[in-house]
Amino acid sequence: MAIPEYLKDFVTDFAQQAKTAFSAPLDPKTFMGPQFVAGLDPLQTQAIGIAQAGVGSFAPFLSSAQQAITQAGQDVAGLDQFAGTGAGTGPGSISAFQSPFQQQVIDETLRQFDLSRQTGRQGIQDAAVRLGGFGGGREGAMLGQFDADTLANRAGIRAGLLAQGFQDAAARRQQAFANQQALAGARAGLAGQQFGLSNFLRQGMGQDVSALGSLGALRQGLDQARLSAAQQTAQATATEPYGRLERLGTALTGLSGGVGTPSVPQQVPNPFGTALSNALGIGNLFANIYGAMRPTG
Repeated sequence: MAIPEYLKDFVTDFAQQAKTAFSAPLDPKTFMGPQFVAGLDPLQTQAIGIAQAGVGSFAPFLSSAQQAITQAGQDVAGLDQFAGTGAGTGPGSISAFQSPFQQQVIDETLRQFDLSRQTGRQGIQDAAVRLGGFGGGREGAMLGQFDADTLANRAGIRAGLLAQGFQDAAARRQQAFANQQALAGARAGLAGQQFGLSNFLRQGMGQDVSALGSLGALRQGLDQARLSAAQQTAQATATEPYGRLERLGTALTGLSGGVGTPSVPQQVPNPFGTALSNALGIGNLFANIYGAMRPTG
């Protein structure tokens, strides 16, 4: 069936437009490529930097904590030397805390006492001489009583000095035990603090990275939405001539009495699919129109 005369100019123009359209193939760079992919947001970059800088930053705290735990364990082990009553001569015994000058103090105190005692004894003898009783029974009785009293005092002084030295050593031993306990507790507390600082640092850094990453991802999503919209616009602009030719060809085919082709969807996932579908549709339409223009035999 021949094309009506009034459509021939439209068909000729359609053919020319189709030729022009297909002589300049689609450039995929206009609607595809990395320019339509959102890059990292500055907040995401900052989060990555914090995470990288923070790797291993808490290790010194862990090392200090481990060292403090080791020292605390040694301090606790050192408490064993204070077990028992403190008898003997071991490191934790009372004798280990006695003053090294104790015997010298005792010896000097007794020497001074003996000098004083000797002076007192001489005084009794001198008095007996003056009274004419030197060597008599009264002098002997007085000297005997004086010796008994002073020797008892001497023994008491020595015992008191020994007791005082023992008590002082026992007190120093108790204080050393308390100091050892306090030191162990302090080092254990220090270990806990170091572990706490390590955890605080890691948690704080993790929270910062998470917050920055979340905000950055939100802004990146907005950027990607704008880029996707721009990509769709670029795709529609690039494929619009093919769609327009398809619609024109369909109309001309219908007017000329030929068989039209189904309409091609305008929105398809793959832009090349849209262009190819439009191109195939235009080709079929053009064939139908050309067939309709041929004279009948």
